[in-house]
Amino acid sequence: MAEKKTQNTVKKTAVRAAAKKAEPQREHVFISPDDCYLFAQGTHYDIYKKLGAHLSVENGVEGMHFAVWAPNAAAVFVTGTFNGWNEDQYKLTKINDGGIHEIFIPGVGAGELYKYLIWTPDGEKIYKADPYAYSAELRPGTASKTADITGYAWGDSKWQKAQAAKDLDSNNHEPMAIYECHIGSWMKHPDGGDGFYNYREFADRLVPYLKEMPFTHVELMGISEHPFDGSWGYQVTGYYAPTSRYGEPKDFMYLIDKLHRNGIGVILDWVPAHFCPDAHGLARFDGQCIYEDPDPRRGEHPDWGTKIFNLGKPEVKNFLIANVLYWIREYHIDGIRVDAVASMLYLDYGKKEGQWLPNKYGGHENLDAIEFFKHMNSVVRGSYPGFITVAEESTAWPKITGRVEDDGLGFSFKWNMGWMHDFCEYMKLDPVMRAGDHYAMTFAMSYNSSENYILPLSHDEVVHLKCSMVGKMPGYEIDKYANLRLGYTFMFGHAGKKLLFMGQEFGQEREWSEARELDWYLLEKPLNSGTKKYMEELLKIYRKYRCMYEIDNNWDGFEWINADDKSRSIYSFFRKCEGDKKKLLFVLNMTPVRYQGFRVGVPKAGTYKLLLNSEEEQYGGFGYTKLPASIKAVKGDCDYKPYYLEFELPAYGGLVFEFQ
Repeated sequence: MAEKKTQNTVKKTAVRAAAKKAEPQREHVFISPDDCYLFAQGTHYDIYKKLGAHLSVENGVEGMHFAVWAPNAAAVFVTGTFNGWNEDQYKLTKINDGGIHEIFIPGVGAGELYKYLIWTPDGEKIYKADPYAYSAELRPGTASKTADITGYAWGDSKWQKAQAAKDLDSNNHEPMAIYECHIGSWMKHPDGGDGFYNYREFADRLVPYLKEMPFTHVELMGISEHPFDGSWGYQVTGYYAPTSRYGEPKDFMYLIDKLHRNGIGVILDWVPAHFCPDAHGLARFDGQCIYEDPDPRRGEHPDWGTKIFNLGKPEVKNFLIANVLYWIREYHIDGIRVDAVASMLYLDYGKKEGQWLPNKYGGHENLDAIEFFKHMNSVVRGSYPGFITVAEESTAWPKITGRVEDDGLGFSFKWNMGWMHDFCEYMKLDPVMRAGDHYAMTFAMSYNSSENYILPLSHDEVVHLKCSMVGKMPGYEIDKYANLRLGYTFMFGHAGKKLLFMGQEFGQEREWSEARELDWYLLEKPLNSGTKKYMEELLKIYRKYRCMYEIDNNWDGFEWINADDKSRSIYSFFRKCEGDKKKLLFVLNMTPVRYQGFRVGVPKAGTYKLLLNSEEEQYGGFGYTKLPASIKAVKGDCDYKPYYLEFELPAYGGLVFEFQ
């Protein structure tokens, strides 16, 4: 065995020695003039297949082709484990005025660590990771890693075929209940160390859980390579590399494949708003600012300590748009959630006077970002109509989800941050104070038709001393969980798609931390296991009934029965859809007061079947109120309706009825 290894080493050494003496004549040009032209125009959507490190055969010799964009470099070398980190052995050739440098090195295969050594005209020596690398060294190492991402045997053809058949509006009319998840802290491996389950192990644990808790999609945080765990993946160095914390690229493919084969869509957090300033990353990449604006008033976030992409530069836009297409084509991703969109749209976002520059018209709108989003959504959603693009946008910027041809930005959905804020602030109130803020819970419907909304209760709401969701709720422990179930009932009944951060489905009590797993032991407690069971039933109802999701962005799908009962803090409404006789009635009592003989107006005669009662003991409720399985409507005016139901309304009760 030792003799065989020695022979292999001698063989590799001979090949590399030959390469050092003379680069072989190449049978083909890996990067053509057309490639260079399209990249300079910002429209080379396959540029990730050209720049970076790629297995190649040139003049009959197998090896690795390296290429990097460094327009201001005096010289570029590549160095790595394949040559003992020799700094000056492999110099790249500058092939065009646009600044692309390339080299083919025989004998180099997958699994080698490498960096680019860049000499600036001033004689500065800079080591940089590859912006287009498919893989990276496990932190705290900062090198790139050669990888072969071809050849994975995908088994999700049925899922992919269904996605390809969708048009641009399909997702608006389908159920979408998203489970936001951070792989490294969802569940820890018991074997010590970082405790990370790799992508495959995580898939084998997550998929059964999501089949039990029937979310439609999972949104994965922190997948692109990043150096600092505490950034949660929002300060990226490797936009084309699934983080090595959890394994190799094909391990990540396994995760996506398994989710798809079990009917679960995958959305990635995507961060084009900023990038980290770490020395090995994109900042001052070739000694000058080529990815960020050189003026700190445009190129830096003072509050975040991060760099801002220069979206006026075609090569930078190309880098980002091709990145989205890369995740779609190579990893079969179904959508992206674009982080911090507001910070991109406003030049003065998070900045004081003197820290920002106006646009050419004197305004604070970022014209380059507007054009970038229109370009990105036109290309991505135009090529893949079923692909989901979601904007985390916290202002009233118009037409976030409007069509590009109508001067919109072209996103599929927008997070409804206003609803989230109003909901959390209301639910935190002592019940005696809720009457004074009654209309906080009805306000979102007044602007619901302006965008295609997702209602998010994300990781941002359960960190930095904001408390967990159940921790926000008032009262004793049993009251807190009653409020939580009640709040979730309101959320799932309200118009808009849904997003819930991991752990909140069973009442995680501590704030989230990326350093530890969720408190799964809580499921041994009746209140937590009951909450999980309740969420399971709520999700099943959401997915079963078309009226819950088919019309989410106008009044044809939602109708208040009584939005004005503020003295008792009670809300009632029903959900409806076209051509389906089954509708759902929601009644929510936001106080600990039980009401005997409570009446709610209904639009039709007939029998109303009780589907869900949040107060039942099996869900951790008080169990005081025993409601019949169905209630017959009585003729008589109530809430401006011709019929009414009469029943005992539970304290902190959320009720859902089905009617024809």
